[in-house]
Amino acid sequence: QVQLVESGGGLVQPGGSLRLSCAASGNIFSFNAMGWYRQAPGKQRELVANYSSGGTNYADSVKGRFTISRDNAKNTMYLQMNSLKPEDTAVYYCNAHIVQFTRKMYAFWGQGTQVTVSS
Repeated sequence: QVQLVESGGGLVQPGGSLRLSCAASGNIFSFNAMGWYRQAPGKQRELVANYSSGGTNYADSVKGRFTISRDNAKNTMYLQMNSLKPEDTAVYYCNAHIVQFTRKMYAFWGQGTQVTVSS
């Protein structure tokens, strides 16, 4: 089994920063695509940033403000969020396509972490 555990969410004022972490553990042989998604109340879940075979990708709404990174030794992915805006308020989820030791790949989701941007 695989677990993705997010942390780092919270309440921040507009213009502030937060760093989200997503730690993966369990039956992991290798990672394929990994990324961050978010879902605001009443809206569909949307891609924020990800790693794929084509490199890193960012939603237009976060380009220049958010940075995705990872520490392969720690099986951990990060999302540095700067210049936060009220419209960034959402539950943020990490997602990973993981190849297990069976050499089969599955998609996993974290439990989500709330980010609230408000004065």
